[in-house]
Amino acid sequence: MAVFVDRQALLSAVAIYRTQSGPFVLTLRGHSERFSSPNSDMGLQLPRRTRIYQNWVIDSRRWNSLVHRADDIVIATSLKAGTTWMQAIISNLIFAGEAPAPVHELSPFMEARLPEIERVLASLEQQPNRRFIKTHLPLDGLPFDSSVKYVYVGRDTRDVFMSLWNHHSNYSEEMLALVGALPGRVGDMPPRYNDMHEMWRDWISRASFAWQHDGYPYWSHLQHAQSYWIHRHLPNILIVHYSDLLENLGREMQRIAQFLEIEIAAEKWPVLVHNCTFEAMRAKAEYYAPFGGIFWRGGAQTFFSSGRNNRWRSALTPDELALYQKAAERTLSPDCREWLEHA
Repeated sequence: MAVFVDRQALLSAVAIYRTQSGPFVLTLRGHSERFSSPNSDMGLQLPRRTRIYQNWVIDSRRWNSLVHRADDIVIATSLKAGTTWMQAIISNLIFAGEAPAPVHELSPFMEARLPEIERVLASLEQQPNRRFIKTHLPLDGLPFDSSVKYVYVGRDTRDVFMSLWNHHSNYSEEMLALVGALPGRVGDMPPRYNDMHEMWRDWISRASFAWQHDGYPYWSHLQHAQSYWIHRHLPNILIVHYSDLLENLGREMQRIAQFLEIEIAAEKWPVLVHNCTFEAMRAKAEYYAPFGGIFWRGGAQTFFSSGRNNRWRSALTPDELALYQKAAERTLSPDCREWLEHA
């Protein structure tokens, strides 16, 4: 039989799957796949949490304490792929441009090892509004909830690194001392790279976790992308590309609003889109940057850097780009790689 599913029917694909006694075809957004019966290992699979991620930045076990509300939103990126941008977009959509607090207070980085988990949970519990929570975890480290909507933002791996270099190389000594002193750290603190090319070689060919191949001293951008890509047809996961946000911010914001089932009055759209431009966000950098930007030399303005793509073309050598080719071929499926590189 053929089953047609609309994104607005939250996880109806899963509900249909569970009622089938034999093979069936699922058609979602014009894409058709044949699935076997629910008793088969080849049936429709939901994401499962199979890994624990712990290093100097994160502890994925912090998610164990969170009780989701049915309308929660999770913003997922590996890092430096548009996280803060998507937080700004969703904040503007939820509050129609009139958020009651800075974005970094409303939308916590759940697995970050600071502040204390009790403080984060209390803040979330007190919010009467629809909540939107930030994560850098791959789907294999995140407790998946069928009632929650997930917005994943992807970006070309090489563009991610260029932003990451600015991010990492500008940490303040005070920030590193604070994080280093937190109890429960797994592994060493990261190197203080003086050379971008040295960091690139480590990041693209060395891993922080035994099941990954790259991403040191953080986590793999490639494996992170693949983990969401393989579940992109689930109706509660929306895939957004950084380059598409750059190309047509208004169009992408409307797509996100539709996915989140948020209605915006037509006269509000120009203001909301303007609020989410890079220039407008940078003008209110302390309002949007994590912890108000206090962890970076130069503050929130340093955190925002340039927001542009393709800087890697003049920064990385052919030999360095060959390392990327090897890493991408090892971890990404061809269709995921095509999407990451070209949107």
